[in-house]
Amino acid sequence: MRLSLRQLSVSCVALTGLLATSAHAQSAPASSSGSQIKKVSKPSAQARKKSSSGNGLSSSVLGQYTGGTEEISVTSHSVSSTGVTNRTPGGGLMPHQTAPRSQSGVTRDFIAKQAPSSNITSLVADLPGVTVTSQDPFGMTGDHLQVRGLNETQMGYLFEGAPLADPINYAPYTSTLVDSENLGSVTVSQGAPDLNAPFYNAVGGQITATALNPSHRAGGFVDLGGGSYSYNKEFIRLDTGDIGNSGVRGYVSFSHTGYDNGARGPGGLLRYHVDSKFVKEWGDGNSISAIFSYNKQSATSWRSPTKAQWDQYGVGFSYDKHFAPGESTYYKLNQQNLNQQLVVLPMHFTLADNLHLHVSPYYVHQFGPSLGGENIPASGGYFGTQQYGDLNVGTPVNGSILTSSRDPWNQKTGGVNVSADWRLSKSNTLSFGWWYAYTTHEELSDFRPVYADGSGWSGDVIRVGGKILTGYDLNFMQQVNTLFIADTQKLLNDKLTLSAGFRVAMVSRQGTNLVPGADPYKMQGNYFEPLPQFSASYMITPKDQIYINGTTSFRAPESVEAYSQIFDPNSAHATMQPQSLKPEYSISEEIGYRHQGKFYNFSMSLFNINLTNHQVTSTGYIPNTNMMVASPINIGGQTSRGVQAEFGLARWHHFSPYLSGQFLHSTFDNNFNTGSGYLPTAGKIAVQAPKFTGAIGLSYDDGRFFGNFDLRYVDTQYTTFMNDEKMPAYVTSNLTLGYRMKSFSYLKHPQIQLNLTNIGDNHYRSGSSYTANAHPQVTSTGAIAAGSAPVYYVGGVFAAMVSVSSGF
Repeated sequence: MRLSLRQLSVSCVALTGLLATSAHAQSAPASSSGSQIKKVSKPSAQARKKSSSGNGLSSSVLGQYTGGTEEISVTSHSVSSTGVTNRTPGGGLMPHQTAPRSQSGVTRDFIAKQAPSSNITSLVADLPGVTVTSQDPFGMTGDHLQVRGLNETQMGYLFEGAPLADPINYAPYTSTLVDSENLGSVTVSQGAPDLNAPFYNAVGGQITATALNPSHRAGGFVDLGGGSYSYNKEFIRLDTGDIGNSGVRGYVSFSHTGYDNGARGPGGLLRYHVDSKFVKEWGDGNSISAIFSYNKQSATSWRSPTKAQWDQYGVGFSYDKHFAPGESTYYKLNQQNLNQQLVVLPMHFTLADNLHLHVSPYYVHQFGPSLGGENIPASGGYFGTQQYGDLNVGTPVNGSILTSSRDPWNQKTGGVNVSADWRLSKSNTLSFGWWYAYTTHEELSDFRPVYADGSGWSGDVIRVGGKILTGYDLNFMQQVNTLFIADTQKLLNDKLTLSAGFRVAMVSRQGTNLVPGADPYKMQGNYFEPLPQFSASYMITPKDQIYINGTTSFRAPESVEAYSQIFDPNSAHATMQPQSLKPEYSISEEIGYRHQGKFYNFSMSLFNINLTNHQVTSTGYIPNTNMMVASPINIGGQTSRGVQAEFGLARWHHFSPYLSGQFLHSTFDNNFNTGSGYLPTAGKIAVQAPKFTGAIGLSYDDGRFFGNFDLRYVDTQYTTFMNDEKMPAYVTSNLTLGYRMKSFSYLKHPQIQLNLTNIGDNHYRSGSSYTANAHPQVTSTGAIAAGSAPVYYVGGVFAAMVSVSSGF
């Protein structure tokens, strides 16, 4: 997930310099008029660093090399402690872009005005082609994302130059990465990942997020919030400022967040989070950063209804508030814990005037457990394929024992991404690099008897013959190596940029399943994929750019469950069978135009995506349990074509409007093999592919009073391959109102902010799992394929949040 390629003319560098000022937590952001722009003919080392890739990626790949010709410094008579500058068109939704591909983003001008509970995924919901499925009104849990008919597991996610999504099931877990108060910017590249990005799943593009840079002045920032459903957040950041003449500066922050589920049922969320970032700069463009994050989060699981359950219960379909003997849907038995520790060390070195090296080592530790209530047989159940006798534990009810089914998954990843830019001549740059990552994954489920009064569960796991009774006992290891090389040529006085590159990805996986009867006991997968890319862009004028690109990408099969069987004590047979999945492969083309001027920005692109071995990820419950697992299904080929556009106006009389939209036509290319015949799915509209999506945004900011409004529309979506069940279109809207005060005493620019989400309190289904057919269908052999009902994610209801913040 890295924003690698940057081709910046003088005007581009100017705008990039303006945006870079918003990355300082306290010292830089201006919030009203009175700003002055100063041009310096020779760039400083810091300016050169910021004009190149700030996240450890090559800035020359695909024709985005920046030579650095002038430094822009910005001063202003009025500042905001939250980082708002009011310089990004569209109220922070349309920053300057130069990549030869579709690319959109959000800056602090937008991020700071959203709910403090927002995460990376929820913040990009207004961008063209992006659809976000949120299950809670605060944007903290259950966020899923779709871009051009592909979901978040088919997008690469970069945070500070490191790939921090789960490297096996590709879930990004963005709520665990960074507090929104520390988030500097988010960029979405729809359709085309960077050539040197450390991914093996990004068939749908990439999302790049960066943290704020530490302030040069000592101080801090505090943000306190409260609202609906007992929502509360307490956040504090302490900045060291420049530490003597060491060139080191940094910050450390801590936050606590909690809320109740309210209208969605009993339970809630509790989250503790720590962020830290330190930066050391010296010489001509040399820097080392150290980013650390820790997250501890526990939340009641969201219960997903079928269409029939939604029609009957609506948003009230939830886990039970009160305990009853044998009641597996008691809310305290169904929880999700997301814990994470990460360290990223992006480093940039100027080895010579024409040679730059970028090195980004990282380490990520993610672990559970996930909990689900389940009744298992007190006698005669199954341990894998073996039947057991009497368990002699717990309090049986109707021959079953109520248990807490636990999945204490534990995953660790270490890696390093290295790239270099070698400027061979004034107009030609060669880039090359290597990425290596090593992942271990352990997943041993267990069952613990629930006390008769529902007050908790035993600390002792249930054993059979001295071994832990389990549905899966997985040990998994993965190694990844990728190599890339790219050449970028600039012609016609740097107006024309041509770039071609080649990447080869090698993924090796192996593991074991120790459950008795598991077949196979040992699992493995090895993938070797060559991935060429090409792009060309032409600056018609300093403000107008046209581009074309061709990109290839692949995704190794998703999830450990794609290789191993999942068992359950209620069945002698595996409830999930591994599939012989081939890697998903995409070829995409784009042609686009963008205008970036003084008064407005506009961009539009046409795209075509062809997928082979397309794997639709369906999330469903293991039968007779409350445990959900991801199941990749190979639907064959898929073709997606469409057009997207966005428009953002610079601040005019304190107002900044924004518009975005996309038309998408996505179809399956093949009939679906059910195992007993084929269903006629060729030509059917693809799932997770709404025909029309759009957003309207309006921002107001006069330096004191400020506000933000956005409205989003998502068209009808099919939820089965046979198009025999669909999810209705829906509209949501959010509103922000706020007031900034003058500084006094030790408080710098305190403000009060009100955020209202889903202001119409629209009750809607925001996403779903997917099945072949919801109703019985006749296959090519005349056999009847039984219907299977998809389950749906329920969108967040109305909520209000008030926050008070200030610098100091």
